[in-house]
Amino acid sequence: MQTRTPAESYTSMTELVLPNDTNYFGNLMGGRLMYWMDIAAAIAAQRHCNAPVVTASVDNISFENPIKLGNTVHIEAKVTRAFNTSMEIHLKVWGEDFTQQYKYKSNEAYYTFVALDPNRKARPVPQLVPETDEEKKLFEGALRRRQVRLILGGKMNPNDAAELKALFIKE
Repeated sequence: MQTRTPAESYTSMTELVLPNDTNYFGNLMGGRLMYWMDIAAAIAAQRHCNAPVVTASVDNISFENPIKLGNTVHIEAKVTRAFNTSMEIHLKVWGEDFTQQYKYKSNEAYYTFVALDPNRKARPVPQLVPETDEEKKLFEGALRRRQVRLILGGKMNPNDAAELKALFIKE
């Protein structure tokens, strides 16, 4: 199976915040943003594995700055690590206010997707080869983030999380 780089999965999406996308205060609703982020992450995952994908998990999403009615939302997504059948996708989100002419960070998150074969069973994905320093940093951290996800999901015993233990226990 051929390897891929994060750049090959890079996806950029832009949306305009309309009245139907906002809450009572004129801010973009979190659920709408998560919906758009899920689409961008799915496209990045599909670009990596050339197969249909499904969302397996969404990590903590914290909102640093609200995105207002009339502003533009920019979402960037790319694969940070491929495991056996799953991929971690890192997303960055910015708002852009054209009236005031500035762009600001709204949030970032990690999504996990699983590739599917024609029978809708998990299938292997190409391994990822990070190239830039940032990509290498995200790649290395992905194993620890995966262990946290597995522990929280009840799929891994905390005592088996060697990468996480190494952060807290010095021998």
